Order: sequence, then structure tokens, then C-alpha cells
Amino acid sequence: MEFSQLEFFVTVVAEGSFSKAAERVFRTQPAVSIAIRRLEEEIGAPLFERSQKTPALTEVGELVYDYAKRILSLRDQSLEAVSELKSLQRGRVRIGANESTSLYLLPHLILDYRALHPNVLVEIFRQPSERLPREVLDHNVDFALLAFQPVDSELESFAVFRDELVLIMNPEHPLATLASVKVEDLGQEAFLAHNVKTGSRHKVTETFAQHHTQLNITLELATIETIKRFVQLKIGLAFVPRMCVAEELERGSLVTVPVEDLSYVRTIWVTYRRGMTFSHAAAAFLAILREHARNHFEEREQQMVAADVSI
Repeated sequence: MEFSQLEFFVTVVAEGSFSKAAERVFRTQPAVSIAIRRLEEEIGAPLFERSQKTPALTEVGELVYDYAKRILSLRDQSLEAVSELKSLQRGRVRIGANESTSLYLLPHLILDYRALHPNVLVEIFRQPSERLPREVLDHNVDFALLAFQPVDSELESFAVFRDELVLIMNPEHPLATLASVKVEDLGQEAFLAHNVKTGSRHKVTETFAQHHTQLNITLELATIETIKRFVQLKIGLAFVPRMCVAEELERGSLVTVPVEDLSYVRTIWVTYRRGMTFSHAAAAFLAILREHARNHFEEREQQMVAADVSI
């Protein structure tokens, strides 16, 4: 059973004539008659009462006519849906991300994406960085943003963002007005930390140990938002990625003070399956990520050059 046979059949019913149907589908009348005869042979029953001057449907013809219209309608809908996907009028992108990336980096990227493709559904799945490579490999997400470059022959990655770790405190804290502090100055301070052990936390712990200074973590919390709130309430100090506190630093509700001998720059990576054929929607989002990465690293390079010149 072919779409053309169904189209000819439905057109004959609509026109009430084989000759008029042939004109409408730009075929000869014998070609239309042969196509419908083959359809009848495949079904095993006549579709028209040919004893009448005007084609009239048999009982089988009535049944097939109803299904033929639905089949052709579904074909048209599927072609339209594919066209919409190609033109990004619909579709879906699935992104895995860790907490800080999903809260502080992805929103800006999604705004840029939705400005171009407002009808595409973007789904964000939040997981700790160490779980995200498996989510990609298991096809649960199209790609993931995470805080390390996974070592796996089935994955490809590129850097999209770099961010430094900063010490934050309430503006009224005694250390808040200093140009910088030493690790030894922080030995008596209470610290708040995320309850997920990350590379940045390891770096802080290692640096304090090298300076023979105790790191007093008095409270572990589940989210960075909670950590920031507690710091604002003067419950303790904390080390967090700068991008997570950009708004608070600008408003002055939090301040950051450089720590001598403690420098940690975190890189955010995008990872995806090697050789992956992306949907049009996912490919368009990946293009946004690549553009953002290029702009971000060009800006950082310009800042470094400007800093060298000023020195």
C-alpha cells in the first residue's frame, strides 16, 4: 500500500470522477485507475461500485476511505513536524549541569538561545559533576556542563568558562576592609562549606594544611544559595566560585577579600558523546555554547594583557 494509491483513492471520492481526480493529481485517467485497481488487489475487495455511472463506495470502500484520510493526515503532520524541527520551531534540548552552573551560568545561555529559538523546550537536569558523564553516556542528556574534563574515549569535551574561587564574608566582618589576608589569619574563623566534596574544597583544605592552619568548617550546607544566605547573616565565611556571588558583590551585600597563597581557577567543561548526531535543537544550543566559550576566553585574554600593561 503506497501513499500515492491512497491519495488517488481519496481524490476520486472527493471529485466523484476518475477523470477529474486524474486532472487534480496531474496523472492520466488510466494511471489513476491502475493505482486504485492495485490497491483493491492488495486489500482483496473492490472499493467502488463500478456498475454505477458515478463512482460509489462499497462497504469496504467506506472503511478504507476513513482510514486513508487519517493515514494521509498523519503523514502530513509528520512532515510538518520534521519541517518545524529543522527550522527550530519546536524540539527539545536536554542539558545536564552541576548546581553552580545550572544556577549562575546556564540562565544567561538559555536567554540567548530562547531569543533565537523561543519554541524549543530546554530541559535542565541537575546532578553533581561526577555523575554527569554517565548521564551523557546513557543518553539521558544531549550534553553536560561539569567542573572537570572527563577522561573517557567515548566522550569529547571543550572548555566553556573559567572562574576563580573567592573568600566571601559579611561587609561588617572585621576582615572585610583589608586589601588581602593570609591563610594564617583565617585559623580562628568559622567556615561554611558545601556538603558535596569538590575539587575547590580539596584545594582549600590542602592550602590550609600546607600553612599549618586549621580549617574550621562548622557547618555543611546543601546549596550555594544557602551558604550565601548564612554568610550574610554573619554565621561564618565561605569559599565559593566568583560567578555564584557576582550579584551580591555588586550590591554590596557580600564582600570578597583576596587570600595570599590561595589561588584556584575552576574550568567548566561541556562534554558530549563522541560522534554524536545531534538534533537540530541540540546542535543550535551547542553552537551557542561554543560562541560563549570563544567570547569568554577572548575577554579573559584581553584582561590579562591589560593587567600586564598596567604593571
